[in-house]
Amino acid sequence: MFGSDTTAVHAGRAGLGPLGVHALPIDLSTTAPLPSVHDGGAAYEQMATGGVPLPGQSTVYQRLWNPTVARFEEGLAAMERAPEAVAFATGMAALSAVLLASVAAGKPHVVAVRPLYGGSDHLLASALLGTRVTFAEPGGVRAALRPDTGLVIAETPANPDLRLLDIAELVRQSDGVPVLVDNTFASPVLQQPLTLGASLVLHSATKFIGGHGDAMGGVVATDAGWASRLRQVRAVTGGLLTPWPAYLLHRGLATLPVRVRAAQENANKIAAALSGHELVTRVLYPGLPECDPLGLVGSQMAGPGSLLSFELRSAEHAERVPAAVGLITHAVSLGGVDSLIQHPAGLTHRPVAAEAKPNAAMLRVSVGLEDADDILNDLVQAIESTR
Repeated sequence: MFGSDTTAVHAGRAGLGPLGVHALPIDLSTTAPLPSVHDGGAAYEQMATGGVPLPGQSTVYQRLWNPTVARFEEGLAAMERAPEAVAFATGMAALSAVLLASVAAGKPHVVAVRPLYGGSDHLLASALLGTRVTFAEPGGVRAALRPDTGLVIAETPANPDLRLLDIAELVRQSDGVPVLVDNTFASPVLQQPLTLGASLVLHSATKFIGGHGDAMGGVVATDAGWASRLRQVRAVTGGLLTPWPAYLLHRGLATLPVRVRAAQENANKIAAALSGHELVTRVLYPGLPECDPLGLVGSQMAGPGSLLSFELRSAEHAERVPAAVGLITHAVSLGGVDSLIQHPAGLTHRPVAAEAKPNAAMLRVSVGLEDADDILNDLVQAIESTR
């Protein structure tokens, strides 16, 4: 098994030599020639029911399968040490497919550990896809299980307060119920939840995996059984990742370890500096000892990552800061090469129930690859000029 840097560069690129190319090719075909009605029909059935095309078989239609997407899936699966991966148009499409697959199997109940990304929380609470949710504290997962529980869902680090959760302990508490871990904030460079017993790993690939704010996608890394079920949902619902963003996301994998480590180094410096600022009441960052009481950084996670949140003395102050930054961009999303700042309570977590809303005095920063001093200076001037 290669190291993560080597895997990031080479995974999903086998077989390019016989094609006569070095860079990743892009197959944009929406349809494929059929050798005969019988063979075409057999191929269609193979893929529409969750399979992959057999050697020499027609791929029929892009909604069923595409080689550019498949290469990205292979690369991400290797990074997550997973047997397979299934890619979707967005992270929310990926989560929806997992929920639909669980409902179809007669297991509509979900136990979810908050905090979660606001869109995930809202989807679960709305019961829009036929699921029923019980929100539980990490220590209350086992008590929340029911005979019809099909999934336990959690994020670590969590959005937006960077709370860490012990994945192995969560798996133990789940008593055999499949555990889905949203690994978007950590990326597979820092954490591989399947190695700790999780059944499914979810990424909004739009974030760190793409890394440049120009491609949307979602992906689930899992075993062959779940992958087949998810491909069937994708084929029927049409929530597929298309070739051009798949190409960009796959290209992003090659530099993922380098980007994650560089941004993490910046975040460490900025978190330490903000912790001593008189107008900042609290910094939430896994690299600070008080934010990692279980000692998960260095064991479960290879590092604390590059997301941090901080709290000011009032919500009014927090709402003024994003408009005062200059170098940093006031925008949602995260994991790109440039730094972003946003107000979770007013934006990404706006639809979340009142009891689960983040502190309105909190701001979240996705630290990018600029010079750490430049990022910090911009934050400090914004904080101080809007006091």
